[in-house]
Amino acid sequence: MKLDLAIRELHRSERKLARDLYTMAARHKTDHEIWYTAHDIALWSEEHVKLLAEAGRGYGLNLKESPRTEPITAGMQEKVAEVIGRRPEPGLLLLLDLRHVHRVAAGVSLDWELLAQAAQSAKHVDLLELSQRCHPETLRQQRWANAMLKVLSPQILTT
Repeated sequence: MKLDLAIRELHRSERKLARDLYTMAARHKTDHEIWYTAHDIALWSEEHVKLLAEAGRGYGLNLKESPRTEPITAGMQEKVAEVIGRRPEPGLLLLLDLRHVHRVAAGVSLDWELLAQAAQSAKHVDLLELSQRCHPETLRQQRWANAMLKVLSPQILTT
């Protein structure tokens, strides 16, 4: 079986999603809704990483439980965000960041689907339950990015 490969890839993808959410939050610190929500939903991915690391042990994997995955440059990005403020250029960057987060979350969602299907086929109830627990949060991360794109894009792209 190759369930270990699926767990490893999902672990990597969840870490990337958390890191990308923290990066976006740092870049757009002056937009409090983006900053706080991105931090909140990045915590979901961090929890998923921890749960995947625990599950991976049963499949011979030694995955990092990684406490925080904030970028090293977060402090500097926050300072730049404060200086730039609410000029139109950061709006375009925000749309790019939201598009990127949406795509990464879509990939993570697909990885959860693959793991759930394989776990169901192999009758690995623990992995199936893990997928059923975590996948809905990933879908909410993706829907949040999509909703923010819909709300912000008209104003940003027409002014």
